[in-house]
Amino acid sequence: MIDGLISGRIFGQPAERTSKAGKPFALAKVRAATADGEILFVNVIAFDDATVTALLGLSDGDSVALSGSITPKVWVDRDGQHRPSLDMVLY
Repeated sequence: MIDGLISGRIFGQPAERTSKAGKPFALAKVRAATADGEILFVNVIAFDDATVTALLGLSDGDSVALSGSITPKVWVDRDGQHRPSLDMVLY
Protein backbone atom coordinates (compact mmCIF):
# COMPACT_ATOMS: atom_id res chain seq x y z
CA MET A 1 0.00 0.00 0.00
CA ILE A 2 0.97 3.59 -0.55
CA ASP A 3 0.42 6.47 1.89
CA GLY A 4 -1.43 9.14 -0.06
CA LEU A 5 -3.35 12.39 0.02
CA ILE A 6 -6.22 13.03 -2.38
CA SER A 7 -8.62 15.90 -2.87
CA GLY A 8 -11.76 16.03 -4.93
CA ARG A 9 -15.54 15.93 -4.63
CA ILE A 10 -17.83 13.31 -3.14
CA PHE A 11 -19.57 11.34 -5.90
CA GLY A 12 -22.98 10.08 -4.79
CA GLN A 13 -23.95 9.71 -1.17
CA PRO A 14 -21.58 8.08 1.37
CA ALA A 15 -23.07 4.93 2.89
CA GLU A 16 -22.79 3.31 6.29
CA ARG A 17 -22.34 -0.44 6.61
CA THR A 18 -21.76 -2.78 9.54
CA SER A 19 -18.98 -5.37 9.65
CA LYS A 20 -19.59 -8.99 10.67
CA ALA A 21 -18.17 -8.03 14.07
CA GLY A 22 -20.87 -5.34 14.44
CA LYS A 23 -18.55 -2.35 13.91
CA PRO A 24 -19.85 0.42 11.62
CA PHE A 25 -17.78 1.65 8.67
CA ALA A 26 -18.40 4.10 5.84
CA LEU A 27 -18.03 3.80 2.06
CA ALA A 28 -17.67 6.77 -0.26
CA LYS A 29 -16.54 7.53 -3.79
CA VAL A 30 -14.46 10.63 -4.59
CA ARG A 31 -13.94 12.18 -8.03
CA ALA A 32 -10.42 13.56 -8.24
CA ALA A 33 -8.86 15.37 -11.19
CA THR A 34 -5.42 14.29 -12.42
CA ALA A 35 -2.70 16.73 -13.51
CA ASP A 36 -3.79 16.35 -17.16
CA GLY A 37 -7.46 17.01 -16.35
CA GLU A 38 -8.77 13.44 -16.45
CA ILE A 39 -11.14 12.23 -13.74
CA LEU A 40 -9.99 9.50 -11.37
CA PHE A 41 -12.43 7.75 -9.02
CA VAL A 42 -11.22 6.90 -5.53
CA ASN A 43 -13.15 4.27 -3.56
CA VAL A 44 -12.91 5.21 0.12
CA ILE A 45 -13.57 3.01 3.15
CA ALA A 46 -13.33 4.46 6.67
CA PHE A 47 -13.19 2.54 9.95
CA ASP A 48 -12.41 5.21 12.60
CA ASP A 49 -15.58 6.40 14.36
CA ALA A 50 -14.83 10.11 13.89
CA THR A 51 -13.93 9.61 10.22
CA VAL A 52 -17.07 7.54 9.62
CA THR A 53 -19.20 10.29 11.14
CA ALA A 54 -17.45 12.98 9.09
CA LEU A 55 -17.84 11.07 5.80
CA LEU A 56 -21.52 10.37 6.46
CA GLY A 57 -22.06 14.10 7.01
CA LEU A 58 -20.99 14.84 3.43
CA SER A 59 -23.19 14.87 0.33
CA ASP A 60 -22.78 14.53 -3.42
CA GLY A 61 -20.51 17.30 -4.73
CA ASP A 62 -18.97 18.30 -1.39
CA SER A 63 -15.22 19.03 -1.51
CA VAL A 64 -12.97 16.78 0.52
CA ALA A 65 -9.28 16.12 1.19
CA LEU A 66 -8.35 12.71 2.59
CA SER A 67 -5.17 10.91 3.59
CA GLY A 68 -4.79 7.17 3.99
CA SER A 69 -3.46 3.98 2.48
CA ILE A 70 -3.94 3.81 -1.30
CA THR A 71 -4.00 0.78 -3.57
CA PRO A 72 -3.99 1.41 -7.36
CA LYS A 73 -6.57 -0.51 -9.43
CA VAL A 74 -7.72 -0.76 -13.06
CA TRP A 75 -11.31 -1.23 -14.26
CA VAL A 76 -12.90 -1.60 -17.70
CA ASP A 77 -15.61 0.85 -18.79
CA ARG A 78 -18.58 0.09 -21.06
CA ASP A 79 -16.50 0.78 -24.16
CA GLY A 80 -13.82 -1.72 -23.13
CA GLN A 81 -11.33 1.01 -22.16
CA HIS A 82 -9.06 0.33 -19.19
CA ARG A 83 -9.41 3.09 -16.59
CA PRO A 84 -7.33 3.73 -13.46
CA SER A 85 -8.88 3.98 -10.01
CA LEU A 86 -7.68 3.98 -6.42
CA ASP A 87 -8.89 2.29 -3.26
CA MET A 88 -8.21 4.33 -0.10
CA VAL A 89 -8.50 3.01 3.44
CA LEU A 90 -8.88 5.47 6.32
CA TYR A 91 -8.16 4.13 9.82
